[in-house]
Amino acid sequence: MDRLAELGIACPTVEHAPVFTVEDSGELYATIPGGHTKNLFLKDAKGQLFLIVAHHGTRVDLKKLPPVIGSARLSFGRAELLEEVLGVKAGSVTAFAVMNDGAGQVRVVIDQNLMAFETINLHPLENSATTSIAREDLLRFIRAAGHTPLIAALTLD
Repeated sequence: MDRLAELGIACPTVEHAPVFTVEDSGELYATIPGGHTKNLFLKDAKGQLFLIVAHHGTRVDLKKLPPVIGSARLSFGRAELLEEVLGVKAGSVTAFAVMNDGAGQVRVVIDQNLMAFETINLHPLENSATTSIAREDLLRFIRAAGHTPLIAALTLD
């Protein structure tokens, strides 16, 4: 990913078989250290788009999430909208895709649980590899793409 290099961010990437779900990723957790993610592309009832970047073990309850992130009722965004706005296919959603959102349509929300890790693991725009990035470098990358990430507690009782 050229944008990372432009920002002077070094990130190792490991190629592997494509993974589509958190369950598919289980073997990677043991071999790649750091916090692993699950990513949700959501749309609220008012049309606002959200990219939720959560720790793989966080249970995200869409019914309880709106007051935490300042949204209306949430649902999953259509695959066509995902490709149009973030330039990735379903199954490859990643925080790195915000670089494709030049219009700033997506609000980025990062799980507070994920921020406990110094290294965060993400797909590099496709689900057949995992890129490890320092927590602060991920925030710098998101900001350089024109987004201000909201760090929030996504696990709610």
